[in-house]
Amino acid sequence: MKIGIWGAGSWGTALANLLAGNGNEVIVWSIDKQEVDMLNTYHEQKDRLPGVILDQSLKFTTDIDTATTGMEMIVCAVPSPFVRSTAKKGAPYIRQGQIIVNVSKGIEEATLTTLVEIIEEEIPQANAAVLSGPSHAEEVARNIPTTVVAGARDIDTATQIQSVFMNELFRVYTSTDVTGIELGGSVKNVIALAAGISDGLGCGDNTKAALMTRGMAEIMRLGIAMGAKIETLAGLSGMGDLIVTCTSRHSRNRNAGYLIGQGRTYEEAMAEVKMVVEGVYSAKATLYLAKKYNVSMPIVEEVNQVLFHEKPAKLAMYDLLNRDRKSEV
Repeated sequence: MKIGIWGAGSWGTALANLLAGNGNEVIVWSIDKQEVDMLNTYHEQKDRLPGVILDQSLKFTTDIDTATTGMEMIVCAVPSPFVRSTAKKGAPYIRQGQIIVNVSKGIEEATLTTLVEIIEEEIPQANAAVLSGPSHAEEVARNIPTTVVAGARDIDTATQIQSVFMNELFRVYTSTDVTGIELGGSVKNVIALAAGISDGLGCGDNTKAALMTRGMAEIMRLGIAMGAKIETLAGLSGMGDLIVTCTSRHSRNRNAGYLIGQGRTYEEAMAEVKMVVEGVYSAKATLYLAKKYNVSMPIVEEVNQVLFHEKPAKLAMYDLLNRDRKSEV
């Protein structure tokens, strides 16, 4: 297929390399001319994926028209805060029924919409879908075995995405639960911030296991209230992604949380991580959704207090531990 990638960061570049390796003709767009010049010159994403030499067939451009017009599929890999602006920019070049696969994770704070919903709003003629799961770009780019799920409103679209992305080291499942896939991938970033904060405070494995488990309970409560399937939230894009994001050295959310636990502000932590920390952008939106659907999400509440209201992380931990006694189920 002819495939256009919107976004030349670590994830966009890793997926472009995978798709080129699968025999597709791939063009990658970035708004950053310096980034495009580097990629065209060295065929290496030196800033994000140093040491990974990219497929020589890959092309890179600053012209979104070139990376969109005539493409059979688009992959939207820009950070979540820029999905709407990018969709607006690319909309004039999208034909009726063209598949756009969102691979970013987040919820828009101002509207409480997911990223697929944003694409559907800005590009109503598109067939918007999602690809998500435990899949750090640093590992996919190095051909480390990975499994994800492709979600679309109809199973035929999900199956088409599966056939394009899947190879012997990158396994893709299909689903029609787009809401569940997007919620799992977005809210787990907020829980991963909490897991990182606990590491920064010097807590142990017991603490992280508790945060992950009770965080998963919060994700499931919200997801079910919003119409998601519990099997999706217990699957790759929910539990699977939560595990990898809370524990991996590659996780920008966990790493930012660690710095916050050590006393940095979220602005200082993001500056040190040098990447967009999606959990910071999803934290308020998740809390607003919890209130909208009348769902209890105490971990999400405390993360918001630490991030945006200067609450000491240690106090947030004690407040979580000393809430009223409850039954687990």
